[in-house]
Amino acid sequence: MKTLLVKGQLRTSLGKKEAKKIRSQESVPSVLYGANETIHFSILFSELRPLVYTPDVFLVNLEIEGKSYQAILQDIQWHAVEEQAIHIDFLRVEENKPVKVDLPIKIIGVAKGTKTGGKLKTNLRRLKVKGLAKDLPDTIDINVTKLGIGQSVKVADLKMENIEFLDTKSNVVVAVTITRAARSAAGSAAAVVEDDDDEAAEE
Repeated sequence: MKTLLVKGQLRTSLGKKEAKKIRSQESVPSVLYGANETIHFSILFSELRPLVYTPDVFLVNLEIEGKSYQAILQDIQWHAVEEQAIHIDFLRVEENKPVKVDLPIKIIGVAKGTKTGGKLKTNLRRLKVKGLAKDLPDTIDINVTKLGIGQSVKVADLKMENIEFLDTKSNVVVAVTITRAARSAAGSAAAVVEDDDDEAAEE
């Protein structure tokens, strides 16, 4: 799993007035939960850009006043109108305690069904998984090479060592569907065959 270093500063006081002041300084009020401890701190928004403007999921190395913590981004609240993060929650990662994260999927290969009139449709862009931080991959790789028209990959079909998939097992992740043009062409071809058969019968 990719890592990212983020530096923060302890908050000396709490409350709405202090939070507003922090935001006016282009920083974001933040909280680190976990390990029976809650730490309130702030982060410059510029430090967060590589973390929030990406589809990737990171294991965050938080440095707060000389102390280091491993964490994952749990939740981020945005201003209703402006492009401004107003609060962030981090969850502390413990070595032997599983965490739940949403990992992006990565399609590998070209589905054989797309070569015969099908279209690859991705229904889920991310999957919720559970596992130890050291076992979490950057992406969930799904090989679609063998998928023909009408075939799909469901959550139940996915298997990864030391990783538990938490989405509903019957959910379709990716599928090869037939396009309208291909369906129309197939219908036209069938009609031609029927006409030929009728003519042959008349003869």
